[in-house]
Amino acid sequence: MRTVKVVAYDDRWPEMFREEAAKIREAVGGAVRDIHHIGSTSVPGMAAKPILDILVEVDRIESVDARCSRMESLGYEARGENGIPGRRYFCKGGDKRTHHVHVFQQGSDEVIRLLAFRDYLMAHPAEAAAYRDLKRRLAERFPADIAAYVAGKDAFVKALEQRALAWWNARRDSEKYGIDEERG
Repeated sequence: MRTVKVVAYDDRWPEMFREEAAKIREAVGGAVRDIHHIGSTSVPGMAAKPILDILVEVDRIESVDARCSRMESLGYEARGENGIPGRRYFCKGGDKRTHHVHVFQQGSDEVIRLLAFRDYLMAHPAEAAAYRDLKRRLAERFPADIAAYVAGKDAFVKALEQRALAWWNARRDSEKYGIDEERG
């Protein structure tokens, strides 16, 4: 049975990500275009479940299907799309998960959503603190019920994602058109 445990930020998470990313890059090979540390463990100072979330961008999503055995050799379980069309999902550690790998085709809307969420939390400490506090409360309330924990975060995360995407798009537009955000 999976339990819910939210822990304080661990300074080792960035290095653990880099080490795992190198293994994944070697296993998946030339299909990889970029690998990103995402999720709460990627946000400095953020409390999180001690599970590294890794986003892998590939040239063609179908190229991953032929490489599943390579991911399995690293201890990952292939779960196919696992509820998100266009994704290939891998998890490591069974009920005591250590890693989640989300593979998407480069430039997909899901890639943008995940990166926007991460970057928004890094740029908005008050939002990150509110999210951290919610996760801690839910983990205390539902230590043996991952579904209730996830459901408890759902509305907050969806609203946060919308703010993150609006922020991301405004930044992209300001860069595209050379707008200084502070001067308008």
